[in-house]
Amino acid sequence: MSHQRKAPTGSKSIVIFEDHPVRRIWVEKDEKWYFAIPDIIRVLTQSANPQVYWRVLKKRLLAEGGNETVTNCNGLKMLAADGKMRVTDCANTESVFRIIQSIPSPKAEPFKRWLARVGYERVQEIENPELATKRTRMLYKLKGYSDDWIEKRMRGIAIREELTDEWQKRGAREDRDYEILTAEISKATFGVTPNEYKKLKGLQRENLRDHMDDFELIFNMLGERATTEIHRNEDSRGVPKLKADAKAGGDIAGGARRKLEKRLGRSVVSKKNFLHEPEEKKRLK
Repeated sequence: MSHQRKAPTGSKSIVIFEDHPVRRIWVEKDEKWYFAIPDIIRVLTQSANPQVYWRVLKKRLLAEGGNETVTNCNGLKMLAADGKMRVTDCANTESVFRIIQSIPSPKAEPFKRWLARVGYERVQEIENPELATKRTRMLYKLKGYSDDWIEKRMRGIAIREELTDEWQKRGAREDRDYEILTAEISKATFGVTPNEYKKLKGLQRENLRDHMDDFELIFNMLGERATTEIHRNEDSRGVPKLKADAKAGGDIAGGARRKLEKRLGRSVVSKKNFLHEPEEKKRLK
């Protein structure tokens, strides 16, 4: 199996084809995107059970001598509908093209054009990393976010990337390690874990940070940036020490949050779904 890591800053783990989400992951060893085959099959066939369709198709491809296509598919961990990371059959762009040829669908040609464009965008981003940032900014702009909010969100993305790079260098290896460390910072900063925070805001698969207001983003950045600096200052190694640092970094942000809350007389931790606020304001006008 190819070594996988999170996609670089500005890259998206989900892309959209005609309102249908397609999961993908950047595999550093191959320098290629790998796409979730069940998602592609769902798009092309509208099958209610794309996993079963794929199992049948794999057998047929093997029987027809398509061993290379099947063996080039890798089982990579991806976020599933239940919110957990599960091993999913994935294929790079070239293998996906071969799979598409085996599926009769009126969407095959437009999907192939879309897939080629998505892959090319990644090549462009490698040559000019600013393109990824510009695309991300534009997506937020189209969703109705203010320029001021977008600046904070983009800075938060960079701070998060810097932190997870430190975790990787200092001993965090499994997805569960990253979840534990993130939860430690969140609990110390806001008094709730990310999952509890999402429930508070009524979110399911959405990105929690995309639904934070200015103060929530600022304190989140402070907790993560403080944790990064503690790691470096103390040359921390191993998950237990990283976990202690994460709590310490979160405590710094949490202390600042509580002081502000005392002065304002209200909680910074909000049930409001920030993305929907512009629409709510429109209806009130």
